[in-house]
Amino acid sequence: MMYAEERQQTIIARARAEGRVDVASLAAELDVTTETVRRDLTTLERQGLLRRVHGGAIPFERLGFEPGLASRDAVMVAEKERIANAALAYLPVEGTILLDAGTTTARLAEVLPAERELIAVTNALPIALTLSVRPNLTVLTVGGRIRGGTLAAVDAPALDMLRDLYVDVAFLGANGVSVERGLTTPDLAEAAVKRAMLRAGRRRVLLADHTKVGPAQLARFGAVGDLDVLVTDTGLDRRRAVELEAAGPRVVRA
Repeated sequence: MMYAEERQQTIIARARAEGRVDVASLAAELDVTTETVRRDLTTLERQGLLRRVHGGAIPFERLGFEPGLASRDAVMVAEKERIANAALAYLPVEGTILLDAGTTTARLAEVLPAERELIAVTNALPIALTLSVRPNLTVLTVGGRIRGGTLAAVDAPALDMLRDLYVDVAFLGANGVSVERGLTTPDLAEAAVKRAMLRAGRRRVLLADHTKVGPAQLARFGAVGDLDVLVTDTGLDRRRAVELEAAGPRVVRA
């Protein structure tokens, strides 16, 4: 029997993959009552992850909305931690790294080795604050307009700074990953920054849990082939991992 959090993660993954979930179908699949499914949908709506509709729910992304930072950080927690720890394998011994805004890249910031001497560039206020107390790190923040939903710096100042940077490893995030539609995110301004980050990295590593693989968002910022490595979790099935690897990057299922 699944715990409520496991059920809700399953519901979110299904909603993002299919664009909509149905109460009756979920109840049959999860072997619970329709009342239990409705309670789960209400919980997920309060977290800003789903919008209830007649008979089921639709992910906010499909409605053109973007879940808030706190609600996204509360989803797929164990998977994000495994992804962050696996991503440490691509950290240079010394040199420069770039950390994109996002809840999975924020987990990486939390587990960076304290003894590693690095210059870290980020456009994310939470990541900059996390790293600022590390004595061996030099932290550079990318300026610009701060988006409320992601606390990421965007627009011309961010693009101007990134245009003149070249880092050893760029760790990026995405809201959608597919061979057909590439790397996508809901916001045009963030897409422009992520595109600049791809160009700034000597090596490009994308951190994305398996629910991001398949769906496509509004704004494309790159192709799967632009990546050197995709670090995801074991929720991604092997067939899809092989398809992604055929497009270019090494796929790591943490």
